[in-house]
Amino acid sequence: MTTNATSPTKNLLPTTSPTKHLTTSSATTRPAGSDFYRLAESSSSKALNAFGLSSVSGGGGREGRKHRRGSRDSRESVLPHSYKTHLSSLFREIETEFEKLYVENVRLKEQVCVLEKVCPDHTKMEVDDTDGFDMNVIKSFTKKNFPKTRHKLKAQTSKIVSSFKTSAISCSYVNEYRGHRDGIWDVSVSSCSYPVLGTASADRTARVWSVDRECLMRYTGHQGSVNSVQFHPGQDLVITGSGDGTAHVWSRGGVVQTRLQSSEEEAESSDDGLEMTGGTGESMAQSQAMVVLAGHQGVVVSADWLAGGDQAVTASWDRTAALWDVSTQTMIQSMAGHDMELTGAACHPTNRLIVTSSKDTTFRLWDFRETIHSVSVFQGHTDSVTCAAFSRSEHIVSGSDDRTVKVWDLRNMRAPLTNIQTDSQVNKLSISTGGMVAVPQDNRHVYIYDISGNKLARLPRESSKCHMRMVSSVVWAGEGDRDNWKGKANLFSVGFDRVAMGWRVKSKEEQRAV
Repeated sequence: MTTNATSPTKNLLPTTSPTKHLTTSSATTRPAGSDFYRLAESSSSKALNAFGLSSVSGGGGREGRKHRRGSRDSRESVLPHSYKTHLSSLFREIETEFEKLYVENVRLKEQVCVLEKVCPDHTKMEVDDTDGFDMNVIKSFTKKNFPKTRHKLKAQTSKIVSSFKTSAISCSYVNEYRGHRDGIWDVSVSSCSYPVLGTASADRTARVWSVDRECLMRYTGHQGSVNSVQFHPGQDLVITGSGDGTAHVWSRGGVVQTRLQSSEEEAESSDDGLEMTGGTGESMAQSQAMVVLAGHQGVVVSADWLAGGDQAVTASWDRTAALWDVSTQTMIQSMAGHDMELTGAACHPTNRLIVTSSKDTTFRLWDFRETIHSVSVFQGHTDSVTCAAFSRSEHIVSGSDDRTVKVWDLRNMRAPLTNIQTDSQVNKLSISTGGMVAVPQDNRHVYIYDISGNKLARLPRESSKCHMRMVSSVVWAGEGDRDNWKGKANLFSVGFDRVAMGWRVKSKEEQRAV
């Protein structure tokens, strides 16, 4: 074992440690001057040649002698006396350092011998591992003291295990919804009396499903990927945002009623059992949008209904969001300010508040409760903010590609209340009325947390009953008339495996009631 020695001539010698030769030597005094120079000759000829020098003396073949003659003559004729003096002083310093290292190595070897006698055979350490260890530290790992250490580790481990709590909720698979021919970007649930599910897909279609897996209709009005879908809070209307740069408003009410009243259409359905042909009159009539909101210069990634239902909000890759009057198809307000593309926009369930998220690592809160609107910018993430959503308890929850979920208090947004670290990038999350946050991730998992950041559960990952690719969005259901949702799935997830899935999440109280 050697110690690092600093020397002003480290550029003159190679990086191989000279102590290897010293420790194997049987001499107990420092090398003689001539021996030292022979050592320098064998290990640093290239460095000396840089100064026009070679080895001072020593044996060698004919070529070696010829080379030394030429370098000696060159040295005598080229190097000034001052250079020779300087080199001599440097070599003396090197020799002094070698002497120190040699003495240190002798001392270390003696310590190693002592340690080998103290430690049993099964606890011996390599010589290199003993550098910097105190004798008391080494002795603490001997067989005599190991049972005490093992007992301490066992006690600490038991303490950690006992701190784990059983999950407060249970999650189970209910059913799946197949029919899309490309990845599904978004999912939404109707809050009207009859529960239905909406999905938006990269296959340029949106679909409306019954909770029992039946496809009630297919909307084909967009010319690009359908990136978002949202049901109107009080009417049978749906708004979808698309890669074609527009948002469409269309109705699904008549189709739902027809589908409920007629069971004969199922026999006339297409091969995949999802597209209606016999009842195509009602379903395909919806391909014509009631309202087209056009005005963005880029992809529309999100669309939502503002509280009250007469206005809608869209977010686009053109770095702006827009507030629209749906009945007149006019843009009321353009919301600019983000430095990069927007990733989403969400509206407060009861107030005229809008939150927009962006790839510029920020999200913005827009307040339209007054005639003169205000905007606040929040910087808490270090990567693209992929989503931001309101809860019913005056919180905003934001998710990001920096693998964090942050909970903010609307009354004091200077710093997040909770910081949740995730295993992967976060996609469009959803918050239940009871304050549970479902977080979909790129790694195919969906975790559920409470608003305080405590992990409650993870959706099961059983064979053929789980997502096989990125989970892009989730939504909670059963927020309105709970009787309609009793016994049905109350959490839905969609992903790029082209499948939507329904899950039943039960609290301990519900489990005991069953």
